[in-house]
Amino acid sequence: MIIKLKNSTTEAEKQHLIEWAEKQGVSVCTVTGTMDTLLGFIGDTAHIDMEQLEAMHIVDAVKRIQAPYKRASRNFHPEDTVITVGDAVIGGKEPVIIAGPCSVESEEQICGVAMDVKKSGAKILRGGAFKPRTSPYSFQGLRADGIKLLLEAKKESGLPIVTEIMDISQLPLFDDVDIIQVGARNMQNFELLKELGKTEKPILLKRGLSSTLEELLMSAEYIMSGGNEQVILCERGIRTFETATRNTLDLSCIPVLQSLSHLPVIVDPSHATGKADLVAPMSRAAIAAGADGLIIEVHNNPACALCDGQQSLTPAAFDELKKSIDKVAAALC
Repeated sequence: MIIKLKNSTTEAEKQHLIEWAEKQGVSVCTVTGTMDTLLGFIGDTAHIDMEQLEAMHIVDAVKRIQAPYKRASRNFHPEDTVITVGDAVIGGKEPVIIAGPCSVESEEQICGVAMDVKKSGAKILRGGAFKPRTSPYSFQGLRADGIKLLLEAKKESGLPIVTEIMDISQLPLFDDVDIIQVGARNMQNFELLKELGKTEKPILLKRGLSSTLEELLMSAEYIMSGGNEQVILCERGIRTFETATRNTLDLSCIPVLQSLSHLPVIVDPSHATGKADLVAPMSRAAIAAGADGLIIEVHNNPACALCDGQQSLTPAAFDELKKSIDKVAAALC
């Protein structure tokens, strides 16, 4: 339930209404925008009389939210959420580009790629230290050592870093990581989401392999209900009957999510297509559809990559892609 307060409402009057709501058994979240102040009643609001609320002299309007997610809802938070990490602004006027290798393999590799993608205009460095793989025999990442190498690349390049967490026990290793990624396979690892809700770091939440948009937003709700409002939604392709590509990139989810939620939406064309030659056209399409950013795999030698080399761009190919992305973004202004 959303309560819009009149502009003349005093702080004491607002606090009195919050205390009244809490006595009704609901929690209250306050959203203060440039124009309006909203109170979100979270919990079982079926017994709360809307007419009683509307009759209060400080209340301008009352609206019930039918969607199961509340904090992630645009009804609850009409203004876009903008997340700033270093020099990167996610959800702002310009799309932000995240780039780097699927897996951290060596100091030379990750630091070299970091400098290359920074030169081309990437604002955030990605790199996997913990790798959830379908086969137990596949490369699983360098784990804690991989994070150490990412931090070296961060120091050398000045780029903030994003990397994936797989288990709650790994959280202490992420103290100096700028953005924590929750992969598709962990999108509904609710205990992990609850713990990430207690952190103050931005969370990049990838859509599950076969998850609906409502399920994605409910996972975001788990994080936000713990107090962490810095959630970035990521479309990375979903599993369909089609086998020509690794997954099917659901570009329609961009405007749909932006209508349902205030959270920024980015796209991963690398995992979505699974083919390096498809990354550029789908990147441009995602920006044209209104994506707030892209996360792209770049490797200095894709043919020798320990993970997902077939979908990784060379630094030179990424540089060309960044130029074409900029043209698409400029055309939308």
